[in-house]
Amino acid sequence: MTCHKHLNHCHCTFVPSFVLNNLAKKGVNSAQVSIHQSNATRRKRKNKDVDMTTILADHSAQQMTAKGNALRQIYDCKQEYEQRVALVQEEGGPSLDDADANYAYEYAGVVRSYFENVLNRDSIDNSGLDLILNVHYGTNYLNAFWDGDEMTFGDGDNRIFTSFAKSLDVVAHELAHGVTQFTANLIYERQPGALNEHFSDVFGTAIKQHALRQTAHEADWLIGNDIMGPSLFGESLRSMKEPGTAYDNDLLGTDPQPSHMDHYYDGSSDNYGVHINSGIFNKVFYLVSMEIGTDKATQIWYHALQNLWEDADFTDAVAVLVRSGQILTKNKYVPLGTTQTIRSAFREVGL
Repeated sequence: MTCHKHLNHCHCTFVPSFVLNNLAKKGVNSAQVSIHQSNATRRKRKNKDVDMTTILADHSAQQMTAKGNALRQIYDCKQEYEQRVALVQEEGGPSLDDADANYAYEYAGVVRSYFENVLNRDSIDNSGLDLILNVHYGTNYLNAFWDGDEMTFGDGDNRIFTSFAKSLDVVAHELAHGVTQFTANLIYERQPGALNEHFSDVFGTAIKQHALRQTAHEADWLIGNDIMGPSLFGESLRSMKEPGTAYDNDLLGTDPQPSHMDHYYDGSSDNYGVHINSGIFNKVFYLVSMEIGTDKATQIWYHALQNLWEDADFTDAVAVLVRSGQILTKNKYVPLGTTQTIRSAFREVGL
């Protein structure tokens, strides 16, 4: 584990706040409730994080007992806005009648296996941290989030969004925020926050492609398309191939993600654009993956993540990713010419 003076325990949500705000303006009650509850959860998290010494001590204690096998625990929130209401599934337990709990359990295992077998990482903290996942959070809650300790999934309303626990890229994306927390620890706002979101999209799509045995050329490169309910069928939340084209409809509005620095968002919404400007780096990852393959590109991005720091900006990330490409090329993990491929991709987005 990378040591930090403190951990940035971000409340990292899958659905951006501006998407929920657009839905609320259209009179979608479940969006209004979800916004209110997300704000309440953030306040609760802030109070919980006052004593960081206790949190770090708890983590260190678990490291002492870890034996390289992260265990999964699934809790049913029973439609309450509380985590860990009832433990319903533990590692090695039988399948349940609850489909959401089964999906959360299985997908957490897929994520764990990818980090272990492909990236040689022992759970999200690289020290066997147990994976805690909560399902059935609240009523018609339109989101999923990583809060610094555990994953929590809403059921959706089956109109706008369906169950978040049933989506592999949602589970992978949110657990990957934990990986970032225990490596670069990127601050969750402005360019560091956009990089934080970008790395979660990288791992989310890489794990999904790997599980489906897809090549970069076969993948759809869409994020969140499998949680879209009947009102949004055919849309997605983000497109790594063509940022800015994921959706365009009366409910959500138009996808604001830029694919080039010329259209960089410099407003204050969305923690100063963490889900918006991530599209620029998402495009770069897509371009590099199309040249060398997604798994090899992910190796470079994972190497870079371990060498970034909490307030790293886009310029810093470009330099570190290029350097990671050089190192992995020298060590024969990626093909010759990869460094030039990375530089070319960054030039294409104006970096």
